[in-house]
Amino acid sequence: MKQAYLAGLISALMATPAVAIEIYKDDTNAVKIGGWIDVRAIDTQGVSEVANGASRINFAFDRKLKNDWQAFAKLEWGINPVGSGKVIYNGDESFESAQDDFMYNRLGYAGLSHADYGTLTLGKQWGAWYDVVSHTNLAFFTDGNASGTYTYNKFDGAVNGTGRGDKIVQYRNSLGEVSFAAQIQLKSEKVTLDKANDPLEVSRLDYSNTAGLGVTYQVNELWLVTFGGNYGQVDGSRADGTSFDETDYIYGLGFAYGQWDVAGFYAAANINWNQFHDTDNLNRMIPESKGVESIMAYQYDNGIRFMLTYNLLEAGDEYAKAYQGDVFKRQSMVAGVHYLFDTSTVVFAEFSKNLGDFKGQKEAAMELSEDDAFLIGLRYSL
Repeated sequence: MKQAYLAGLISALMATPAVAIEIYKDDTNAVKIGGWIDVRAIDTQGVSEVANGASRINFAFDRKLKNDWQAFAKLEWGINPVGSGKVIYNGDESFESAQDDFMYNRLGYAGLSHADYGTLTLGKQWGAWYDVVSHTNLAFFTDGNASGTYTYNKFDGAVNGTGRGDKIVQYRNSLGEVSFAAQIQLKSEKVTLDKANDPLEVSRLDYSNTAGLGVTYQVNELWLVTFGGNYGQVDGSRADGTSFDETDYIYGLGFAYGQWDVAGFYAAANINWNQFHDTDNLNRMIPESKGVESIMAYQYDNGIRFMLTYNLLEAGDEYAKAYQGDVFKRQSMVAGVHYLFDTSTVVFAEFSKNLGDFKGQKEAAMELSEDDAFLIGLRYSL
């Protein structure tokens, strides 16, 4: 059981598709190259253009050590094969838009693992919180924007460690059918956010260490449940010169049924509660909010898959008090049809409907990145 868990855990940590290309192997070392090229045509925000779909390339390294230990490492870069564009519509696109180069760092970490003692990793990696909510982050258009993963106006979650967190030390292990990840971020970092032309927007953040936990219980071959949280202290300043010093926390739970990319029914959902964890579309801090993400899909034996998602991130009463009665309710549904030639080559079409409510003095600016959208595309995985 432990050996099977270890193999699965390393595979999950490396996040290398099953069809990744093995470019070197001997009795001790193995190297694989993975990733995907995702290109799509999208119509949204009054623009029709060819856009990048979080394309990436990665190298995964594995080494057998004595006494049943293993060492491994991963390097992953985001790449933009289509050139710059105007449309910013999800966490990866927002992160990519802030980069100056064709390639940018997505992941980079190394670790040690043992079937009995678990796995320890250090570097830029997926946070423990992502274990709780990752099972709904599967639509090609946009997901993760209500789950507390891609924080600070759909960025990559590096700052507070809930997405692809920077400078994380993470430990993973399992007890029977329960697996867990515990982590800390060891850093002291000042972050400057893009201007959104609002005096109450957050212009600077100062984060010190954060901590996170994610727990997964595999009920049986089809059902699993998750829960966890993330905690940190944040202080910063706004464009008008005022400052704040608050506790950033998020906690929640989720479930999943079935297997993605396998014929049959799949469903997953999660819910979270958070405080000073994210910003609205104008980079103003959200004092408290509740997030929900859900997905349902059915895949036929012939490779055709239909899917439907529903996402909600709704700010609480403190938000209205802080911003002169403004409303922040990010709410959307995505309907899509995919055709899988195989699990590594997928063509897709999806339509996203904005159901949000952003009533207030700057409603038009708030709604821009939440616009209805239609896209068709191709994902080619290595």
